[in-house]
Amino acid sequence: MTSTDRTQDKPEDRTGPGAGSHSPEPGPPEPSRARRLTLIVLAVCAGVFAWYLLADRHTPYTDQARVNSLTIPLVSQVPGYVSETRVRLHSVVEQGDTLFLIDRRKYEYAVRQAEANVDRAAQSVGTGTASVKAATAQLGAARARLDRAQRDWDRTQRVVEENPGALSQADRDRSETSLAQAVEGVSTAEANLERAREALGAAGDENADLRLAIARLESAQLDLAFSTVIAPHDGVIESYYVAPGYFAAAGAPIAMLVTAVDVWIQADMRENNLGHIDVGDPVELSLDVRPGKIIKGNVRSVGFGVSDGRNSNPGDLPSIAPSVGWLREPQRFPVIITLDREEISGLGRIGGQASVIVFTGRHPVLNTIGRLQIRVASLLSYVR
Repeated sequence: MTSTDRTQDKPEDRTGPGAGSHSPEPGPPEPSRARRLTLIVLAVCAGVFAWYLLADRHTPYTDQARVNSLTIPLVSQVPGYVSETRVRLHSVVEQGDTLFLIDRRKYEYAVRQAEANVDRAAQSVGTGTASVKAATAQLGAARARLDRAQRDWDRTQRVVEENPGALSQADRDRSETSLAQAVEGVSTAEANLERAREALGAAGDENADLRLAIARLESAQLDLAFSTVIAPHDGVIESYYVAPGYFAAAGAPIAMLVTAVDVWIQADMRENNLGHIDVGDPVELSLDVRPGKIIKGNVRSVGFGVSDGRNSNPGDLPSIAPSVGWLREPQRFPVIITLDREEISGLGRIGGQASVIVFTGRHPVLNTIGRLQIRVASLLSYVR
């Protein structure tokens, strides 16, 4: 082994005065990147949780909302076969438009028959009036005869008193008989007049038979008018499956009219959203039928009761099916929202879905976030 090799293999002396001058003492450890990221995430989660708690009370939001409107079943008030239809499914109609025609022939005949009955009643009233006049004249004649018979009887009595032998018994009997007959004639004439008056009833337009005939005529005319089914309001025809020849029963729906009289949104809010909602609170919403469009409205009313779903009779409380999940969903109550009719025009499809946010007060930060939230939800309607 050479001296060079021995020199290389000789271990270095680590005890010299400069030993360890290049290895400083380690300081306190710096926070790791993972730890900083964890703190940031926790802070964001705490902020989101705080925002959720406040927003849930002051700017409640729901996507369980639907468009509602008044619907009217279109019915024929008289039975008959449909002779003509002037609308189709989804036709837009205005109030007073003719929709269907019921076969009018039998109703026109009923009107003509009722008119004839009125004429006959009027003639009957005229005949009864003439009978009353004749009976009145007969009574006048009977009273005249009675007056003459009474004067003859009085004269006979005076003659008998002044000169008992001037008149025979037969003359006195004839005078007495004439008076009795005249009295009876007046009674008979009075009875005939009363009978004629009872048969006539009230005179003129107040006559019972005439009023009955006129009422039947008006009823027949009304049935004839009802043979034309017209639109009671502006709206759109739905559930329409009628063609000429279809028999329309009185009162049975033959189509449905979705009216434009009143359109509203029913937003089913969670029970813990309702604490700060008041009537008149401003609302912003988006309809799935028009993604990206924000519509303004106001709270009209807040529901005070819902059904538990076990009853389904007419007039029951509204039933709202709760969501099923691993946590109990709070009960939802309907919040009714009024919309600007011009702004909702053409968009109010009954049953259409909507997203709704309610602003319950002056909360600048929460309201700003809420407006951003509803706009994002509106844009997301493009991909639903």
